[in-house]
Amino acid sequence: MEARPLRALLVEDSEEDAMLLLRELRRGGFAAESERVDNPEDMLGALQNREWEVVFTDYTMPRFSGIDALSLLRDRGYDMPVIFVSGTIGEDTAVDAMRRGANDYIMKG
Repeated sequence: MEARPLRALLVEDSEEDAMLLLRELRRGGFAAESERVDNPEDMLGALQNREWEVVFTDYTMPRFSGIDALSLLRDRGYDMPVIFVSGTIGEDTAVDAMRRGANDYIMKG
């Protein structure tokens, strides 16, 4: 079976976690083209330079949060799936993120 192409923007401060996510996407049958960003400036640049099909974002990062990334997308009119990937997000926080416009969340590990 041929892998399905997927353009995925990764909002993630850990390169290792980004690589693990990409590995899981490959295992799921996707050939992901990706870019990793961890701050609002780089995220805006990535959004302006390329069309993305999905955004995977960590919830907690030192300079930028997943909620910030979600707000940046929605405030600028981007309508693509946003999936939180976090090891620290609780169920209440995940529900709040989904109320704000996130499409889903996945626990790291």
